[in-house]
Amino acid sequence: MKVGVFICHCGENIGRTVDCPKVAEAAGKLPGVVHSVDYKYMCSDPGQNLIKQAIKEKELDAVVVGSCSPHMHEKTFRKAVEGAGINPFLCEIANIREHCSWVHENKDEGTDKSIDLIRYAVEKVKRNEPLTTIRVPITKRAMVIGGGISGIQASLDIANAGYEVVLVEKEPSIGGHMSQLSETFPTLDCSQCILTPRMVEVYQHPKIKLMSFSEVEKVEGFIGNFKVTVRKKARFVDDEKCTGCGDCIQNCPIKKKALSEFDENLTTRTAIYVPFPQAVPNIPVIDSEICTYFKNGKCSMCVKVCGRGAIDFEQKDKLIEEEVGAIIVATGFKLYSIEKKPEDSPIKGYGEYGYGKYKDVIDGLQFERIASASGPTEGEFLRPSDNTVPKKIVFIQCVGSRDEAKGFSYCSKICCMYTAKHAMLYKHKVHDGEAYVFYMDIRAGGKMYEEFVRRAIEEDDVKYIRGRVSKIYEENGKYMVKGEDTIAGVPVTIDADMVVLATAMIPQPESKKLAQTIGIPYDSYGFFNEVHPKLRPVESSTGGVFLAGACQSPRDIPESVSMASAAASKALVLFGSDFLEREPIVAKVNENICAGCFYCKKVCPYNAIEIKEIPSKNGKPVRVVAYVNEGLCQGCGTCNATCPSKSVELTGYTDAQIFAEISAI
Repeated sequence: MKVGVFICHCGENIGRTVDCPKVAEAAGKLPGVVHSVDYKYMCSDPGQNLIKQAIKEKELDAVVVGSCSPHMHEKTFRKAVEGAGINPFLCEIANIREHCSWVHENKDEGTDKSIDLIRYAVEKVKRNEPLTTIRVPITKRAMVIGGGISGIQASLDIANAGYEVVLVEKEPSIGGHMSQLSETFPTLDCSQCILTPRMVEVYQHPKIKLMSFSEVEKVEGFIGNFKVTVRKKARFVDDEKCTGCGDCIQNCPIKKKALSEFDENLTTRTAIYVPFPQAVPNIPVIDSEICTYFKNGKCSMCVKVCGRGAIDFEQKDKLIEEEVGAIIVATGFKLYSIEKKPEDSPIKGYGEYGYGKYKDVIDGLQFERIASASGPTEGEFLRPSDNTVPKKIVFIQCVGSRDEAKGFSYCSKICCMYTAKHAMLYKHKVHDGEAYVFYMDIRAGGKMYEEFVRRAIEEDDVKYIRGRVSKIYEENGKYMVKGEDTIAGVPVTIDADMVVLATAMIPQPESKKLAQTIGIPYDSYGFFNEVHPKLRPVESSTGGVFLAGACQSPRDIPESVSMASAAASKALVLFGSDFLEREPIVAKVNENICAGCFYCKKVCPYNAIEIKEIPSKNGKPVRVVAYVNEGLCQGCGTCNATCPSKSVELTGYTDAQIFAEISAI
């Protein structure tokens, strides 16, 4: 086999601590190498042309490139050698940048190590075999998990491109937290006014199948070919018969037994309900935990008043299987409540701010519902405790965020902005009111965000105090907020009528379970992890599964919408071909020596190992062996390392190839 070696200087990244000409000279003396050269930028067009020209002139059979990580330019060099007539898998990358030049300061040592790395790459490529990519058929249909603004945007983008979408939302209505907001920063436009048309568009779109009040139970398959089992929870209302007239809700005798989740527990709701007037779909749900019929079977008022016969107390959960080619996860966030702390939190009781103890100490979403025209006070600023107008409000930022004691060391990103918005909304309605904001730092990174905060301070006379609040206690009907102004260096005490806490954004409680169900990674907090924070920010490590919005980390609305469109575009790229071509680096089983122990099946993280029966011969019983589904296998090599009979090998990384590399060193 004739091997060509090409050494890249990578500017000074490699050339500064590696003598590249010397490496090329040493590589030229290795057995099998007939051509060796170095060049400043091998990944550039002139560099690739050097490779193509050498392949034709020297009639090379294989190529080794000493350059940066194969994660950067392996595809580039494979494409170059393929263009010159060589199988792309007869090209090996020796990583002499990350594995050598970047970790060595001594040039002689770096040069010697680079020669070693080239030597073992040459020995490996001599044992490489021509491979062909695996072609997998694609189901051109997407599933979006989560019906907030991210899920809505992703669904509409894909559907408007002409592909079917299954939108799964666990709540009775889509809309997410954005539907709870009064106004949005930095434009102060009505949240419902901009969101509701999009919700209706989703519901009416012929390409979107909306599955509200549903949850993902199981995910099987692989990129382009997922089979997802969705549990459609029983509403006890037939959604095909219901017209959303609301007669059942108006006549329900159980009116104040349950707190309204949509209004953040500030009001009550009936046993049969829709979360809010603009809900999509506008189909009620019966809360079986408080409904009298489910308790003693005596009440059936909703049945009597429903002219369509839509009430069905015998309705059961349904398991529905959906076949899709791509999955977009957009499950959003929830707010951390210091009334309900994580089990491992060192803080016990109600917490230092009295949330849950004092009725007028509320969080940001509760404030949004009070400010909203559709909220419990119809937009009038009234205290939850006595329905009086608060004349003095204190806003406290970073409650939970950036606080190791509560387990959340990260910044929640949007709190500075929505606190400024809250203070402005309050001042616009209560003109003689006073608004104080205790903050650590102002983080207003976004278009017109800094100007928005300055507007709150300069035009609306919101008083910002840099410092932390140490204590809140009740005295003579007031909430005494004790803190410190760290700029002036003096203690501060404010007698407030209401306190609003900017609490941390945290993942949904079920996020870790969902991640395990789908097979995607998550961080220590429960946010989903992307493959690469810069180059692949909306892709998970599982092919065909994409991320959007605040399920990945704290996000504001514009960023969530942008991510949703990015995730949708990734799905559309996938749907652009009838077949998916992927690398053939997959596990192979030698059926002649497989013992059928299936240790490989137990450890495979991608469920790629299947059971295969070998037909009986000469009356002998049927043998069962392991079989690798090439569509599912991601080439991680776990089965190879686990197999006790050594009957599993990884294509492109066989024992012979690995031993050759070791012997070369």
